[in-house]
Amino acid sequence: MSKIDHSLFSAHEHALEHAFGDCPECGSRLQLRNSKNGPFLGCTAYPDCHFSKPLHDQQTTTLKEIAGSSCPECGNVMAIKKGRYGMFIGCTNFPECHHIEPIKQQEDTQVLCPQCKTGHIIERTNKYGKRFYACNHYPKCRYVVNFPPVSGSCPECGWELLIDKKGTLCCPQPLCDYQAESKE
Repeated sequence: MSKIDHSLFSAHEHALEHAFGDCPECGSRLQLRNSKNGPFLGCTAYPDCHFSKPLHDQQTTTLKEIAGSSCPECGNVMAIKKGRYGMFIGCTNFPECHHIEPIKQQEDTQVLCPQCKTGHIIERTNKYGKRFYACNHYPKCRYVVNFPPVSGSCPECGWELLIDKKGTLCCPQPLCDYQAESKE
């Protein structure tokens, strides 16, 4: 029978003890901690030291460089990137150059925004690829609908926009129940 070397299991010599490194503020060991927002790395000297950092940084990753493209600001190659709000086109010279563009150009529906009465409703896409329609004067005007807008007024409440909800014209106002078959 072989003999077990108990020094391999010593708490002071544990292999993962310094896996996350040392605290840059006080030099104590960093450890995995949990909060209501999820896991993070925190200093073992807490509460004397309040250093913490996210376990997974929300960094932008470059997926593919676009051959033959150039940044209009600095002339470097453009690339398709993925960030916390979805995919976009950005300059490879980041952080020196901050030029970005949406992958899909926003289409103007030519429907006047009923809330601010100065902007137009444009088609946009969220970070999951779902389409929605919003005023182009965002953030001044935050009007949003989830279905394609149709020019015209609601005959019941007078709201200056209707939506095409799967072949049915509807008023987007929550307190109005107007619905009619689409003429298209």
